[in-house]
Amino acid sequence: MTLTRLLTVSALLTVSTAFAQTKTIIGVSIPAADHGWTAGVVYHANEAKKMVERMYPGTQVIVKTAKDANEQANQIQDMLTVNKINTLVILPQESAPLTAPVAALKRQGVYTVVVDRGLTNPAAQDAYVAGDNRSFGKVAAQYMGKQLGGKGNVVVLRGIPTVVDNQRVESFEAAMKAQYPGVKILDKKFGNWNRDDAFKVMQDYLTRFPKIDAVWAADDDMAVGVLKAIQQAGRKDIRVVLGGGGMKEMIKKVMDGSDKLVTANVTYPPSMIADAIMLAAKNRTAGKALPRSTIIPSVLVSKSNAQKFYFPQSPF
Repeated sequence: MTLTRLLTVSALLTVSTAFAQTKTIIGVSIPAADHGWTAGVVYHANEAKKMVERMYPGTQVIVKTAKDANEQANQIQDMLTVNKINTLVILPQESAPLTAPVAALKRQGVYTVVVDRGLTNPAAQDAYVAGDNRSFGKVAAQYMGKQLGGKGNVVVLRGIPTVVDNQRVESFEAAMKAQYPGVKILDKKFGNWNRDDAFKVMQDYLTRFPKIDAVWAADDDMAVGVLKAIQQAGRKDIRVVLGGGGMKEMIKKVMDGSDKLVTANVTYPPSMIADAIMLAAKNRTAGKALPRSTIIPSVLVSKSNAQKFYFPQSPF
């Protein structure tokens, strides 16, 4: 074999070895499907896995679900030691308990992409992908205020006590006060992003307030409970029920015009996990860093654009 031939073979082997060493193995760690939105997250994560492995041959995506923060912390360490991941996409169960475990993976050379629920120490993440909770509240207030003609009584159902919920509600109140000061917020209580809890909160509102013009439930699961309570009470004064998140049943109501109370929705799509996985695959297979922060804006869903946000095969 000539020296030139040997050098060529050697170069090819070096390239092949380097490719093998830098093969993109993406670990995806997400909460188990314990309510509608997280069920959507699980669905879209698995759809993104199929798409990535089809678009980027040789790239591997491992999707794991966890029931709590402790399981998730153990899970991501296992993905490093057992699966040899070099990229992590994680939607944390909780911010604080997952900060140290994610930081530990980062120190060991894993590229970390955090989705939705940011860590308490942003230095633990290489990139952040999330919905825009402030615009979620603002868009909701602008639509509701306009529908009410700038005046009326509104009740609010919050999620759970988190930064996410605070941002949504603060923005809703600020936008309403600035643009529609004639709209009065009668009360705001936590419905815990849960249908049954929201049903009970709405029953309380209906008992205490004889005149309610609109309801803002900052999540579609809660909006389902709200609608049930209104129906059972036989109340006719309520003109608007606005949820958010893009639940397929709610989007279908907007598309079909089948419920006069539900004429719009606000996006905060569980498909953001798919966006994060696709961004990670695109950039890491090319050896590039992701943008430090990618914020997916919330938009108003109306009859004219609802088809774009309707995913009939998704559980959410």
